Amino acid sequence: MTPSPKRPAAVVLAIGAAIAIVTTSATPARADGAANDGPRAVSWTIRTMGTYGRVTIVTADSAAAAPIALTALGALARVDSLMSNWTTTSEVARINRAAGQQTTTVEPEVATVIDAALRVWRASDGAFDITVEPLIRLWGFIGGPKRVPGDDEIAVTLRRVGAARVRFDPRARTIAFADSTVRIDLGGIAKGYAVDVAADSLRAHGVRDGLVDLSGNMAAIGHPPGADHWRIGIREPRGRMPYFARLAVHDAISTSGQYEQFVAANGRTYGHIMDPRTGRPADGLLAVTLVSPTAFECDTWDTPLFVLGPAAARRKAREHPELAPVLVVPGAAGVDTVWVASSLRDRFALEPAAESLFVVRWF
Repeated sequence: MTPSPKRPAAVVLAIGAAIAIVTTSATPARADGAANDGPRAVSWTIRTMGTYGRVTIVTADSAAAAPIALTALGALARVDSLMSNWTTTSEVARINRAAGQQTTTVEPEVATVIDAALRVWRASDGAFDITVEPLIRLWGFIGGPKRVPGDDEIAVTLRRVGAARVRFDPRARTIAFADSTVRIDLGGIAKGYAVDVAADSLRAHGVRDGLVDLSGNMAAIGHPPGADHWRIGIREPRGRMPYFARLAVHDAISTSGQYEQFVAANGRTYGHIMDPRTGRPADGLLAVTLVSPTAFECDTWDTPLFVLGPAAARRKAREHPELAPVLVVPGAAGVDTVWVASSLRDRFALEPAAESLFVVRWF
């Protein structure tokens, strides 16, 4: 009996890794040595939202696909122009200047994101809060320098934090703050929204196979050449290897971890993900990777799951079956525990090199 031909390996992209260059997959060779003009994965990259965004299209004609990719990248840039907290010209910057003085009307896309953020604030018992911006600045993760503030400073800043201080009317698209000290930051949710907008742009232009990636917030369309799905590598949070596991993805995925922005002091490391209820960085998990139908939903929930910690995150995921998380819990003697949603049982695989460093448990 003649064995069936082995399918080529799927494209592997590491979640959370910055994308520094434009890459184009090599054209596979034919058996007779001639060039193969079949579809290949071609990528275009842009610097946006404080990181790199990448659009990948599976195509046999990269010249024809380029305008489609550039339109999708333009969608990322448009969301950045609306929701960035790093500029003084964005819609969010304007809201932060105006809403503490008077009620102001919000641009439709920004209103959509604020509405979702406030719903998750309520659903996560306050673990996700878009008014956390003063705390992020206090710790130096916006504006710098990074530092560990004193207890008194944290207590004073916490008085400025709390989504209950935001009065938002989603129908009228109006917003007002309780006072001029309130600030909002959509950085924990806007990337997922931008990825979905870019993916919708690709679909609207007839793309059947592609991938949008914005610093680990990804939306998959179809599959790469020669494979049934996109295969995504999950970054190893301690840096012992590039990625410790792989996930087969045909929907959306995101990650939340403390390994890219942190401050080291007093013999410990403080990450940038704040628990808005305490004013201090969350520390119960090393990383959260979340699979869900949309990138917006992933990005909306990965941060609150991280803040909630291992047990509460599992409970919250059970309440929301559309959320399928991978939770990395720090362990003793260099062996960490990975809690994986049972719905991912056929899609999750631990790398052989990581088997001595992780224990996998299902829930």
